[in-house]
Amino acid sequence: MIRAGVLTLSDKGAAGEREDLSGRIAYEILEDSGGVEVVCYEVIPDERDMIVSKLIDWCDNKSLDLVVTTGGTGLSPRDVTPEATMDVIDKRVPGMEEAMRMESLSKTPHAMISRAVVGVRGKSLIINLPGSPGGVKDCLGVVMVAIPHALEKIAGDTTECAPTDGQGDASR
Repeated sequence: MIRAGVLTLSDKGAAGEREDLSGRIAYEILEDSGGVEVVCYEVIPDERDMIVSKLIDWCDNKSLDLVVTTGGTGLSPRDVTPEATMDVIDKRVPGMEEAMRMESLSKTPHAMISRAVVGVRGKSLIINLPGSPGGVKDCLGVVMVAIPHALEKIAGDTTECAPTDGQGDASR
């Protein structure tokens, strides 16, 4: 079972001025997947230091396998989620970032201004999602299939990723 956290970054949500729809959708998608248990869920303001602290806590102290953030990936002055994520990760996973943007671009041209980051901290995978409910559905939907395999690799699995037994093209 994958242990996950959903962290929504929203000044208005943290102040109780807006209901957190995007984080709730991420929570439901993860729980409905059958292999994920969401053990942490929180809404905090768009404050870089707070985001960094929460990501470190959830990855290092709570030992979550997966942390999904919603919000703060755009261009407004308060959008600092990618910077906070970059502050804490050991390595990026650009393929997941690209897949999310490609999926979103098929729905709206505004997706090209997303700065969402996906990366690894220790044994945890951190995925930044947009703050819109539709963006969460699209982006999380496209990467869900790769999350279990990514987590196996992060945990140290050394088996080959591509078939080498004549069943497929191992050169990919």
